[in-house]
Parts: sequence; C-alpha cells; structure tokens
Amino acid sequence: MAKVITQETFDDVVKENIVEFSMSVEESREETVKQFEAQGINLANIIKDLNLNADSGVPLLNEAVEWLKSNQANLAGENQEDVCKRLGTLATECKLSVPHRVLAAKLGAYEMIVEVLDKEKELNKEVISKLVAAANSIINKQPDIFSFKSLEVVSRLLKNETDKTIVCDLLRWLQKACILHEMNRQMIMEDSPTLKHLKTLVGHDESEVVKNVCALFRYLILDDDIRVEFGKAHEHARTLAVETLTDITKLLFKFKSDQDLVCDLLLTVASLTVRNEFCQVVEDAGGLKFIMDAMVEFPDSIKILRESCKLLKALAGNDSVKSHIIQNGAAPLLESALNRHKDNEPFARHALVCVATLALREKDNSKALFETGIPETIVQTMKIHPTSKVVQRNGAWSIRNMVSRSRDQCDTFISHGAEDVLNQALTDHPTIAHDVKSALRDLGCKVHLNEEWKAQSDIQIKKDD
Repeated sequence: MAKVITQETFDDVVKENIVEFSMSVEESREETVKQFEAQGINLANIIKDLNLNADSGVPLLNEAVEWLKSNQANLAGENQEDVCKRLGTLATECKLSVPHRVLAAKLGAYEMIVEVLDKEKELNKEVISKLVAAANSIINKQPDIFSFKSLEVVSRLLKNETDKTIVCDLLRWLQKACILHEMNRQMIMEDSPTLKHLKTLVGHDESEVVKNVCALFRYLILDDDIRVEFGKAHEHARTLAVETLTDITKLLFKFKSDQDLVCDLLLTVASLTVRNEFCQVVEDAGGLKFIMDAMVEFPDSIKILRESCKLLKALAGNDSVKSHIIQNGAAPLLESALNRHKDNEPFARHALVCVATLALREKDNSKALFETGIPETIVQTMKIHPTSKVVQRNGAWSIRNMVSRSRDQCDTFISHGAEDVLNQALTDHPTIAHDVKSALRDLGCKVHLNEEWKAQSDIQIKKDD
C-alpha cells in the first residue's frame, strides 16, 4: 500500500528548505517532491503548486486564512486596506483550481466568512463586497459546504443590500450552491423569505441584476444531482412560473434594446414554461408578439433567433397557442431564419425541432410551413450537417411531422433529395434509425422495418376438433 502524507507535512518541508537552506521557491518545491518520491510516497493528494511567500515559505492561501481568522472578531476595527488585501489574496488563490478551494474550506475560510457576514453591521461596503466575492470563489464546484446559515446570511443581505455588484455576487453565490446539489436547491425553494426577495429583484432596474436572477431561476430547476433518485425540478419550475412568469415575460419589452438580456429572458421563460396553462400565460403577457417582433428586428442575431425557437417550441405545448404561433406569421419567419443561418449547427438543431413541434398533428400548420418553401431548406440543412446526429434526427422529425397528415407534400420533399439524405443518415447514424425510418415510411419511400417482437413458443396448443 502506497504511503501518503498530509498537505501540511509537504508545506512544512518546503518551508524548511526555503528558511533553513535559503532555496528559492521553485528549488524548494522541486527538492521536496524529489525527497518524498524517493521515499515511495504518493503525492497525488498534494497541491504542489501553491503560491508561497518567498520570505517565510508559507503558502499565501494559508497565510491569508490564518490572518483573517486571527482577526475575525475585529475585522471592522482593522486597517480596511489590509483586510481587503487578505480577502483579495484568498479569492485569487481559490480561483486557481478546485484543490485550492477545497484546501481553503478545510482551513475554515468559508465558515469564517459566513460568520463575519452574519455580524456585518459594522463592516464597510468594500469589505462586504470582498467577503462575498471570496465566498463565491470558495464555493465554486464544491456546493456541499453551503448551509442553512449561508442561506440566512445571503437572504438577509439580498433584502438590505443596494449595491449592484454585491447583489449580483450574492445571486452568483446561490447559483453555485445549486449546481449538482438537489438538497441545496430544495432548501432555497423552501425558504419563503429568499423567494420573496428574488421575486422583488425580478423587477430591478439594473439589467445585470435581472440577468443573474434569471440565471438563478434556471439553476433552481436543474436536475443534475446523480446522488438523488428523484429531484423536484418540475415542482420548482412550476412554483417559480406561478410567481414570476408574467413579470419575466413583460421584462422582454422593458429591456428590448439589450440583446444579451433579451436572450437570457427568452431562455428563462422557455425553461419555466413546463405546463400547458403556462403557455397561455406567456402569450397573454405578450411573449408571442415579442418573439415575432424580435425575429423581424434581429434577423442576423443567431442568439436571439435560437432562443426564440426554443421558446416557440415550449409554447407549442399548448395546442391553442401552437395554432396562434402560425396564425401570427411564424412560418415565413422560421423559414427565413433557417435559410439564412442553416450553416450554424447549434441554431439548425433548434430551428428544425421547432418546425417539427409546430407541424406535429397540425395539418394547417404543416400547410402554412410548406407554402413558405421550407421543405427545400430542411433538406439543404441536413445536407450541410451530415455528421450531426441531432440535426439529422430533428430534420427527420420535421419531414415526418409535415407529411404525416399532408401526403401531397411527399413529392416535393423527394424532389429536393429528402430520400437520399435520410438514407445516408440511416447509414451514418444507426442510433436514430427509428426516427429516420419513420420519416421514410411517411414519405412513401422504400424502407425495411424490423419486427421488434414476434410471439414464438416451443409448445404448440392442439386445436379441438
């Protein structure tokens, strides 16, 4: 069994080489590694690249944490420049890697910051800002250290704080706590004061604050924690939608000149539209009208067009709204956008699946799309991206859904080369064979359909005469 040492032991030897033998930082580090490896010690658990104080040989991270902890009770009375300098060092070191952040947490830096912020009345804005920034650096990719005490501190600061930078950092703190951690998400969603503050911040005048609130909503409806068998992503989305969906949709008009924020808002609305009735809520709040106007106003913005397609797909979950989408002129806008940007693979994916969703079980929608000349655009897009399985699958869905109730369209698709493209996709991407064969079948093309199951038995039942 390989021998191991602690980080503290490794750091002490590095320090000894610097202080006792006057080595440089690099020389000391190399010599220390050689010494331990020669003894057969496994250094896989050791952070070998900690930045050191060249005079004392102590890691800057350890030095900053120890200083802050020793002065924790009187940070407000210390030289504020020194406090900010130490917190800046802590944040900078934690940004280097996950092991650096894990070490900072083991040294007690995170708990110290939460305790200081819990009694923050005498601290000035700059120190509070540095403390929140340091907490963000430490919790990044290690959400297990988040606690109910952390949530109480963040919630109270969100309620009382007016500084835009601090508010955004507090929201990012919550975002990082949500990633890969279902229990943290549930804890935040179950805390009524926090949800109340977040709802208030949706109407904030600063676009950066609104952007971070929307991002937090999307993190709260993630389902990425493999340690939990059943998450509550849908319940969280439903709760947030009931409270904020109308307000977020109306923000599209308030910030219509800010393209980046509009993209975030569209994505958030699409993420929260998880039920049939929410589709109608978005339409009633003007969401559908905004999408149509945005696709006309920003025909060259791939980001806005992509997010518009995502939201249209979500809204099409309601059959009534699905019909209204086409009636409001979405068909020519979709064809134009896909034709213009068919070379862009990420956009092509979303545009094709949007077409497929709008045409599903809706003959009138299929007819309206067909009249724009979209069959040729769909086939051309599939030809441009033969190696993209998602584009081929979504293209097959589009073809199948358009022709399944409108067989008169088959000849047009075939004349543009749909059969050849689908057969090539069948060869190149066998995992989507079912989707491709369905499209070929509905086009009326020759296709071999496998019989998935056939009853067989070694025992034959004899019929009675």
